[in-house]
Amino acid sequence: MTASDLASEGFSLASLTPILLVGSVILITCVVAIRLSHRTGLPSLLIYLGVGLALGESSIPIDVHSAELTQALGYCALIVILAEGGLTTNWKSIERSVLPAALLSTIGVAVSVVIIALSCHWLLDLSWSTSMLLGAVLSSTDAAAVFAVLRNVPLPRRLVGILEAESGFNDAPVVILVVALSAQAANPGHGHSPLMLILIAALELAGGAAIGLAVGYLGSSLLRHTASASSGLFSIGILAVTVLAYAAATAVHASGFIATYLGALVLGNRTLPHRQAVHAFATAAGWLAQIGLFVLLGLLAEASRLDQQIVPAIVIGLVLLLVARPLSVAASVSWFGYSLREQAFLSWAGLRGAVPVVLATVPVTMNAPNLEWIFDLVFVLVVIFTIVQAPTLPLVAKALGVVQGHRSRELSVESTPIEEMKAQLLQVDVGATSMLHGVAIFELRLPPGANVTLIVRGGARIVPTDRTTLRHGDQLLIVTTDKARDEAERMIRRVGRQGRLAGWTEPLPYRKRPGRAGRGIRPTE
Repeated sequence: MTASDLASEGFSLASLTPILLVGSVILITCVVAIRLSHRTGLPSLLIYLGVGLALGESSIPIDVHSAELTQALGYCALIVILAEGGLTTNWKSIERSVLPAALLSTIGVAVSVVIIALSCHWLLDLSWSTSMLLGAVLSSTDAAAVFAVLRNVPLPRRLVGILEAESGFNDAPVVILVVALSAQAANPGHGHSPLMLILIAALELAGGAAIGLAVGYLGSSLLRHTASASSGLFSIGILAVTVLAYAAATAVHASGFIATYLGALVLGNRTLPHRQAVHAFATAAGWLAQIGLFVLLGLLAEASRLDQQIVPAIVIGLVLLLVARPLSVAASVSWFGYSLREQAFLSWAGLRGAVPVVLATVPVTMNAPNLEWIFDLVFVLVVIFTIVQAPTLPLVAKALGVVQGHRSRELSVESTPIEEMKAQLLQVDVGATSMLHGVAIFELRLPPGANVTLIVRGGARIVPTDRTTLRHGDQLLIVTTDKARDEAERMIRRVGRQGRLAGWTEPLPYRKRPGRAGRGIRPTE
């Protein structure tokens, strides 16, 4: 809705007050609802959708029953959500899962689309074009909903990694497929052949990936050398780079969503300052985008129409949950040593969320005839099967024996530049499983120009000596020169993973410190 549209409908400064009132109440309600979500095990998306349904179009002075508006704002929200996912994902936690996740996001999507299409055609007597379109809309999962449920369930890294990577990868091919099939439904006879569609999708994904990696690398290099002491301003710059990746890719008809995720992944895994602040800012932006998106989708739905789609939604949802998802998982990850128990969990963890509901608006915005009901069906399916799957995920994980004995953060490092002094501060948190526990300061073997200046332990502040021993839960403040910063962090991470003998128990090249002939010989990375 443009400014002229708002003016023509009488939107003025007086209209701003009720909008701010309703908007602030919605946000506060959704924030408070997180506690209910934690207690019930249901993802908060259901509460947000319910808030939207309860409000209805009469609650705000703007027409929310606009598929175009919902799709545009939905895409904006998905960009922020994907950016948050990439920025907060540790590459080391997903690197071994990238290939199976990529196959699950491509081959797995294709398997799911075909099975759902066959079911829709045979069970619901839909045309082949409509069946394929519905299959494409429903083929994207929402791993964010999975993590919301499993935040207190310790999963192995291989399962966490593939769920994280899948959530970042699968939106892009699904969006391409839905747009192409919607265009074909709007103009029968003018669509592409399956082979041409696969070729176009591959080119768009490859182009988007290349642009995302390039923008992420160049953007991080620029921000790294121009970073200010303001963590808030720096965080805004980081998020802006991820949006730039989407815009640059979309401008040349490549996949903007894969560009956004990969650009954010590069940014999040380079040694940039203000890491903790960037993560906090991205997480807050992601929550705001999710709240706005789900409330908006709830506003677009009409409760009076939803009951007509309950039976079809249950039928297709059962096929999706019990047949399509398991076969797509088996076809994608069975080659990588995932056990049947792990595959069963990945199948049950295929929650549907915001993306299918947003994509259900695409056929309407592209003027595909008689397909408005797809939004209602997808909306009902997401609600019903989230209620079925989400609360049972922790139980399924334990029943399948895929949980591990502990779950804790190993190490986090935050840096703040001190431009005038050409130095940086590193804040190191010693996690509950970190091998830094029991290590003396001198055993960290920090490079010249780096020194531990303060330890916070149980509320007490300690100025350490070389013999001070670190403990779980300690917070360290390290002052380092710009030149020594990378090596200092690298050494701390290595000792945090391997203990005080890190670097001494494996064959590595050696070097001598300048000016100390015969002394100071040490291993290097």
